[in-house]
Amino acid sequence: MALPWGTLPLKNKPAASSEGEIHCLRTFVKLVQVKVVRRSLLPLLVSTATLPQGNDSKKDLLQEYLKRSKENKARNDKERLDDYYKRNYKDYFELIEGSARDKKEELLSESERGIRAWLEKNKK
Repeated sequence: MALPWGTLPLKNKPAASSEGEIHCLRTFVKLVQVKVVRRSLLPLLVSTATLPQGNDSKKDLLQEYLKRSKENKARNDKERLDDYYKRNYKDYFELIEGSARDKKEELLSESERGIRAWLEKNKK
């Protein structure tokens, strides 16, 4: 279904709080629809012809970021994993350590020793 001249489709309508804003927007849409003539197309074509030069520098920048990201992937993954462990396992390890706190060092199991070492290393 075709929309009346100067109206916006529903998905593009702004959430305007006043009728004045909607009126200004409709007026702007009408002006844009009427004013597109050959004279205004020339500057538009010239400006679009210069865009690929800017995109090359953006591509170079993105390639540099991608290269850095690949170089630092292992370090970033390790940091994320350590942060995950600190957030999710600290309470559990403290609970386990509480039951093993009274034991002597030689009576501790290997996992209890590992938990104690992890808690010592990750104290805040």
